[in-house]
Amino acid sequence: MVYQIYPRSFQDSDGDGIGDLKGIRARLDYLHDLGADVIWLCPVYQSPNDDGGYDISDYQAILPEFGTLEDFSDLLDGLHARGMKLIMDLVVNHTSDEHPWFLESRKGRTLPDGTLNPYRDYYIWRPASEDGQEPNNWGSHFGGSAWKLDPERGEYFLHLFSPRQPDLNWEHPEVRQEIYRMMRWWLDQGVDGFRMDTINMLSKVPDFPDAPQKQDERYPLAELHFLNGPRLLEYLREMRREVLDHYDVLTVGEAPGVSPELGAQYTHETEGVLSMIFQFEQMALDKDLAHPTPRWTQVPWSLAALKEVTGRWQHVLHGQGWNSVYLSNHDVPRMVSRFGDDGEYRVQSAKLLATFLHTLQGTPYIYQGDEIGTTNVQFRSISEYRDVDTLNLWREEVTEGGGDPQATLERIWAQGRDNARTPMQWDATPGAGFTTGTPWIGVNPNHTTVNVQAALADPDSVYWYTRELIRLRQDLPVIVDGRYDLLLPDHPQLYAYTRTTDTEQLLVLLNFSREPVTLDWPAASPPACYRLLLSNLAATQRPELHLTLAPFEARVYHALSSQEVPQA
Repeated sequence: MVYQIYPRSFQDSDGDGIGDLKGIRARLDYLHDLGADVIWLCPVYQSPNDDGGYDISDYQAILPEFGTLEDFSDLLDGLHARGMKLIMDLVVNHTSDEHPWFLESRKGRTLPDGTLNPYRDYYIWRPASEDGQEPNNWGSHFGGSAWKLDPERGEYFLHLFSPRQPDLNWEHPEVRQEIYRMMRWWLDQGVDGFRMDTINMLSKVPDFPDAPQKQDERYPLAELHFLNGPRLLEYLREMRREVLDHYDVLTVGEAPGVSPELGAQYTHETEGVLSMIFQFEQMALDKDLAHPTPRWTQVPWSLAALKEVTGRWQHVLHGQGWNSVYLSNHDVPRMVSRFGDDGEYRVQSAKLLATFLHTLQGTPYIYQGDEIGTTNVQFRSISEYRDVDTLNLWREEVTEGGGDPQATLERIWAQGRDNARTPMQWDATPGAGFTTGTPWIGVNPNHTTVNVQAALADPDSVYWYTRELIRLRQDLPVIVDGRYDLLLPDHPQLYAYTRTTDTEQLLVLLNFSREPVTLDWPAASPPACYRLLLSNLAATQRPELHLTLAPFEARVYHALSSQEVPQA
């Protein structure tokens, strides 16, 4: 199990309101007791922090507000002493515009002494179009054009994200070698691998053509021109050959727009280039991708679509590659608010979602706080938000666009990235046990009831249930190796599936609704052959002929061997 930490919001050790490395070090026993095998640390590098640390100005330095390289070494030692591993966020599609490479690159192709600038092509520079506008119509993920005119160089540079995040030019061999040297440096420090940010965006279509536009869309996302580009596999194979094959590492690539077939190719045990990837299909279930809508417009998601997406990835990668299994991270809303019910059924639905994640084939990821059922937050003023994407949306729609502030705020409540970035809720004190000072972003008001201290004291909490799921994965090979098969594919409320090997079978029943579900036990499989392993509500140990699952009830059954089946 991989546990993701957003350092700024996990634990503050010095009262400045910002989480830090010493704070994480102080919570290692908590993470170990939960059952985490690997910690994924979001960026702690030197950065002006325009985009939560994903704009790096020095890859081999720690941002002072997080601590020092000595603090990092102490954290790594503490993890390794407990038998845990650490993977770093590797952000190499882009840097900060304050990185020395960019500062040198913007000086132009030649230097004042007439020599060629060695950094001239470290980034993607293009002249203006014939009409004096951007080189093409590509849009940024954060809104607006993906190009910015640099007055010093007199050309446009590409930024698929913030204008403070210029894209590196992976066509340049020396850029790649710089990255490989940096990766080796961290691995030599003892780091156990990398989560590779936007890794399938490294290769762009070289002639940078315009992207197709929807009606009234000025700057479309040109994903067909920069996702899984023509040289991506070449770059990743080179990275593996020059760096990764020389260390015992775990790698997970963030790869939006990847199909299961490509996923199997990227993660194949012998021929692949990565240990696993993050695919994004389930992250689009509540988005209308077919029609032009305002950014972050939410539509109802369907259980049928979740079954379809999950099934494809489970089947295609089985025996070929390896899945990453997740429903939340630092970039998306809280999973219980998005896919469950964060009101009356918060505890039940958080447990149900955890059951789903931990009984699929693949490595499960827990984002900090999900193990206690942390929910979205609804700040009442835009001044309380910190995320660059959120603030850009507000500027475009409200400040400059004259739109309805309340309507925009409600979309932020549902989809904004700061939902995942509020401080970890350790206890009911004013700083939520996160800080003794003023937190960099407000704590969720429900921390007075939803917190770790309360969860540890309650044997029926989401925490203890999640810990039991983690133990089950460690004890039952069928959860790791078993084939996934969907049952009742057309049922509108129930998600039912089996995990099967030659010697054992797991049956998982999940009621994804606020209404009870009743069904007959399949005649071909006598209920006496199954025993209940786990349920998020009280349930009988053996399945009844007529099952009724309460709202958001989850049950996991284990098939008994022939010797264990009770005799008539």
